[in-house]
Amino acid sequence: LSELGSESAKIKAMGIMDKLSTDKTVKVLNILEKNIQDGSKLSTLLNHNNDTEDEERLWRDLIMERVTKSADACLTAINIMTSPNMPKAVYIEDVIERVIQYTKFHLQNTLYPQYDPVYRVDPHGGGVLSSKAKRAKCSTHKQRVIVMLYNKVCDIVSSLSELLEIQLLTDTTILQVSSMGITPFFVENVSELQLCAIKLVTAVSTC
Repeated sequence: LSELGSESAKIKAMGIMDKLSTDKTVKVLNILEKNIQDGSKLSTLLNHNNDTEDEERLWRDLIMERVTKSADACLTAINIMTSPNMPKAVYIEDVIERVIQYTKFHLQNTLYPQYDPVYRVDPHGGGVLSSKAKRAKCSTHKQRVIVMLYNKVCDIVSSLSELLEIQLLTDTTILQVSSMGITPFFVENVSELQLCAIKLVTAVSTC
């Protein structure tokens, strides 16, 4: 899927995606949707239950692998849809909604807590850690896999703004995209995402 993601970006840049058979492209999008669904609701945060630290880390690595695979599927699907001169049949509502659902979930539950401690849930049951002071104590070190996922999600958000310029989406979908575009401005340490969000919000306002 990672290879498919980068190859689809090349084909999009070359402007030859529309030369592929529409039936096959639609079939690929339907398969991609299943792969997006696989990681769209998986929590990547360690839960500190009775498992040992090693077991938790192994479990988290497994989950991150599935989440990253789903991100690649999202990117491939969105690269297909935002390629020039694509037929109407490729703008499958279920696939678009699945991409948005995946992106919203992992921004809120995976990336924001990693980049801004204010979004972290207190493991001792105190709810969300809301003190601004927590930000100062936060380590800036990020796992390579988290940085990779962050970059992929930035690409997805950026590509969604392209999709809005090409395809008319339902009001419900537009509302979801709007909230996704506005939230990053209340999160710290996500400047690249904020730049992509500006593009997204601008695209929404011209719909």
